[in-house]
Amino acid sequence: MDHGDGSVVLLERHSVQAAREGLITDAKDSPPSLLLSSQKMYRETIIDFEQGCKCLEAGVSELKRILEEETTSETLIDPKQYLELYTTIYNMCIQKHPHDYSQRLYNKYRDIVEHYAKKTVLPSIQQKHDEYLLRELSRRWGHYKVFVKWLSHFFNYLERFFISQRNQPPLLEVAMKSFRDRVYLEVQVSAKDVVIALIHKEREGEQIDRELLKNVLDVFVQSGMGTIERYKEDLEMFLLEETESYYARKASSWIQECSCPEYMIKSEESLKKEKERVTHYLHSSTESKLVEIVQDILLVSVEKHLLEKEHSGCSALLRDDKIDDLSRMYMLYHPIPKGLEPVADAFRVHVTREGNALIKQAQDAAANGSFVEAQLLVGKIIDLHEKYMVYVMGCFKNHAFFHKALKEAFEVFCNKKVGGSYGPELLANFCDSLFKKSGNDKLSDEAMEATIDNVIKLLDYISDKDIFAEFYRKKLARRLLFDHHKVNKEHETSMITKLKRQQGGQYTSKMEGMVTDMQLAKEFQKGFKGSLTKKPGGIDLAVTVLTTIHWPSYKKSTDLNLPREMVQCVEAFNSYYQSITTARKLSWIYSLGTCHVIGSFDPKPIELVLSTYQAVVLCLFNDTERLTCQEIIEQLNLSHEDLVRVLISLSCAKYRILNKEPASKSIATTDVFEFNSKFTDTMRRIKVSIPPPSMEEREKVVEDVDRDRRYAIDACIVRIMKSRKVLPHQQLVAQCAEQLSRMFKPDIKMIKKRIEDLMARDYLERDAEDHHIFKYVA
Repeated sequence: MDHGDGSVVLLERHSVQAAREGLITDAKDSPPSLLLSSQKMYRETIIDFEQGCKCLEAGVSELKRILEEETTSETLIDPKQYLELYTTIYNMCIQKHPHDYSQRLYNKYRDIVEHYAKKTVLPSIQQKHDEYLLRELSRRWGHYKVFVKWLSHFFNYLERFFISQRNQPPLLEVAMKSFRDRVYLEVQVSAKDVVIALIHKEREGEQIDRELLKNVLDVFVQSGMGTIERYKEDLEMFLLEETESYYARKASSWIQECSCPEYMIKSEESLKKEKERVTHYLHSSTESKLVEIVQDILLVSVEKHLLEKEHSGCSALLRDDKIDDLSRMYMLYHPIPKGLEPVADAFRVHVTREGNALIKQAQDAAANGSFVEAQLLVGKIIDLHEKYMVYVMGCFKNHAFFHKALKEAFEVFCNKKVGGSYGPELLANFCDSLFKKSGNDKLSDEAMEATIDNVIKLLDYISDKDIFAEFYRKKLARRLLFDHHKVNKEHETSMITKLKRQQGGQYTSKMEGMVTDMQLAKEFQKGFKGSLTKKPGGIDLAVTVLTTIHWPSYKKSTDLNLPREMVQCVEAFNSYYQSITTARKLSWIYSLGTCHVIGSFDPKPIELVLSTYQAVVLCLFNDTERLTCQEIIEQLNLSHEDLVRVLISLSCAKYRILNKEPASKSIATTDVFEFNSKFTDTMRRIKVSIPPPSMEEREKVVEDVDRDRRYAIDACIVRIMKSRKVLPHQQLVAQCAEQLSRMFKPDIKMIKKRIEDLMARDYLERDAEDHHIFKYVA
């Protein structure tokens, strides 16, 4: 705006401040730009206040009339009238003192908006009720914003100069304060009640005018004068109370009437609709509060009842493979703090129940003398694990809570006893059967690898992993020694590699040594055969050299009196081995040997696959027809227990190669045996099995493991004390138990006993002042 004689005046379309505060809603409501040339705005004649107010009041009256008629005119006020109003106020503000009316005009502006709010807006709203009240409030709020916008144009000079210089509240703030004090505070309670009633109708499925609610809620927000405190205190607080009450009633009704899936669908839909309400008309800050209330009332408060609902709760959903419903359950409870914990607990209980049912079935069958179920048990547990791992990965999005729940469930029943065998032995037996099948090519490589992976997962649930390792090592030894032609090297190596990855190198060191020994044994055998010019004793001899530390402990039988031909074989190999190395000494274990012997029976010759003990017993009958048990013991230097097992296998079992007098199934030292020359069989080669030793294998394993555990506990205690130097008794026991739990569940009494033993051996000592504190003896 130029005030010189050139007199070019450019009136802005609208107040920047008004636009910033949201009162300018449509460009068509703004006055046109006015370009005036060759005209002076400043007049020499003084405009007194009353004269100027008459002009202003005429313009305000015209504006009110236009608003009441709700004209569609783009400019509302005639440009000439607008220019006259603007010019009059401008001139009244720039007149010299005492005719500068800026302050009085500022007050006049306040009086105008207050009068309009009190005399025009408020009465019109107060005449209405229910939804009509909201419609009138929305209509009058729109009028008020347009009214204030045009006034801001009239008083633009005050906004730009006077207010900024005098540090007075902006015109928009004055207008909003007037509306708040004169209108909002009078009608907000009634408006709030109607708003909440309409929201209740919508929740009950009725259609409402969402745009109307959006406009009305804008009044609550704008009345906060830059904050949302009025919205929160005057509307939101009451809305949240009503929401809580509404959904409490719904929860009480739905939980009784609906199945678990139906209840979850209703809850999901309720959450969705509450979020939609925020999107369409509520303030964004309300969303989290509404969602929290709906979650607390519909989900948290009834969670236990919902999960345990008969025929439709979590267990029923898992039983019936209700993937979608379980996914919905996870989705609903995942955002809630601690919401998933009861779901995971219900999952754990269900899996535990199913696992225990498998164990009970196998235990009952074993009690009735059938061990088939026990043999199939591990396979069923693997299938169970695969089934519920699908739920964990899919429905429950791989969440840690459900991995933990699955682990805890399987730890319960995977360590239970079935038919005299605990979980570690059952798993080792399963592996033995599995690898024997793989040697017969009954399983594809992919199926084998998948099953091995499942075995490794189950091992994680076994508490006594050291017992599994010992059983597995003994089974592996038998496969390598007696079924080596069936062993699939790749599968065996894969299993050991995965065990090593899970449990560490120390866990599998002996197993790896056994496999290595079998590879080296082939080289020894090849070299031995190459060194021979003829067969010693006329016998084909194959020797497997084992490293004592890697293999299970076997009974040495060096003093066995072998036939002369076998002695020549042994001496030949001893000579060869001593030529290779002098640092090691061979100890022969004849109890593990096998012999292929041709039996010359009257009907036909038959090849007999025998143990070394069985073979040397039968060889005695090459030189004599009848021998007593006592005579055989004396000639072979064999223990009574071992000989009894051999004689039972040859005279009382399936293949009766020896005749026995008397014909009973028990062996006495006076019993007489003779070669059964009439023996025959449909097969040309038969394997004569020998019964296992009287001492159960599992008892021997437990003994070996107990011994190793004592060493492990000693090492763990010394390792802890060496690093800590001084430690109270309770902490030492706790730390030792924690470190050992990865391999086995240590017995606290054994830990205390090993501490006492280490003190006796001067590794530890008690503190002189406090006997509950131990010190490491360097």
